[in-house]
Amino acid sequence: MRRNLLPILALLTSTLFLFLGNGLQGLLLPVRGSLEGYSNEILGLIGTTWATGFVVGCFVAPNLVRRIGHVRAFAGFGALICLNVLLTGLLVDQTAWLILRAVTGFCTAGTSMIIESWLNERATNESRGAIFSFYISITLFGVVGGQMMVPFADVATPVLFMICGILYCLAIIPTAVSKAASPQPLKRVRLDLMALYRNSPVSFVAILLVGTANGAYGTLAAVFGARAGLDQATIAVMVSITIFAGAIAQFPAGRLSDRMDRRFVLAALSGLAAAAGLALVLFQPHNVYAIIILVASYGAAANALYPIAVAHANDHAAPEDFVKVSGGLLLLFGIGTIIGPTLGGPVMTWLGPYALFAVTALSHILVTAYAIFRSKRRAPVPVEDRDSYAGSPALAPSLTTPESLLLNPRASTDGAGDQAQERQTT
Repeated sequence: MRRNLLPILALLTSTLFLFLGNGLQGLLLPVRGSLEGYSNEILGLIGTTWATGFVVGCFVAPNLVRRIGHVRAFAGFGALICLNVLLTGLLVDQTAWLILRAVTGFCTAGTSMIIESWLNERATNESRGAIFSFYISITLFGVVGGQMMVPFADVATPVLFMICGILYCLAIIPTAVSKAASPQPLKRVRLDLMALYRNSPVSFVAILLVGTANGAYGTLAAVFGARAGLDQATIAVMVSITIFAGAIAQFPAGRLSDRMDRRFVLAALSGLAAAAGLALVLFQPHNVYAIIILVASYGAAANALYPIAVAHANDHAAPEDFVKVSGGLLLLFGIGTIIGPTLGGPVMTWLGPYALFAVTALSHILVTAYAIFRSKRRAPVPVEDRDSYAGSPALAPSLTTPESLLLNPRASTDGAGDQAQERQTT
């Protein structure tokens, strides 16, 4: 284990600092924006522009990396992210924030693709599982750790923006001085929506709707907390506990889906997420513990949906198409995260902060209904013919790129060694 991880220690260190910065900035902006009196629509659009920049970056960044190389590209993307977050602290203006957030999303896609391709280049089929587990654990730990920094400083001052900039600078250094050989050039990402739908209509619709719900919650949960009168520490706990609950629920739910029709598991989990959301909408609890319990229940169900939908899609795909199908669904999820905050902001303005969960509940109700409908139209794949459930960047898929899929142990059975050389991220 140690022999496999030591050569990539610099990359994993960069990953940790990068996602600490992502977690801190992702929570800091809506909290500070609420304090500045920005409207729900603007706060939602801040998330929309970031997601748009990230999705565009997945398509465009490989061309830039091929031109200037991995080390220079990573340093350039990282420097731009650092510059953007410092400017965000200096230019407290909603228009500037929208522009800067889009650029940050683009650069985050670039840095993530470079790290993921670099890790995959260093991985063998024997070490792939360990490297993948470390990478996903570090990304989640980084996001939560960054979020938990918010209560330790006054969001009305530039301090947290400066800390965020320091974290991004620290992310650049290990990779810039690393002796690890640069990986093969990245290939251009392709997205074939019609092929994805033909392969699995349920997965296509579910991923898009789950992206919509997660995008709305991920961007506007802090806004909901601020509008509902929660303090900074409680908001940080509320957002983080969603991730922890999802981490706990992911694998039991996945194993259950290995033993029965995955569409029924999708329907049941979506129903639970919808029920938790509707409870928040209907009862609008002001008790902190009631909010935390309901949000944790929501997170446990909602964050288990993505990997099960991907597994269902791969049940109907050829084994060698794992990366192509999963990568397409990951980008489709990104499209959903663009839609979610765009809808969530106006709905919260019209109906109040708790209406955020009306958006998530509607998305999950539609997933439940469509999964049940499709279960009547297409026979399930026999249990003995299914691929086993495998871990995925389920809790933060919008923070990973199609490059991360080549690190998945599932990809090692599809000739991932050849794919790593060819850099097929389609």
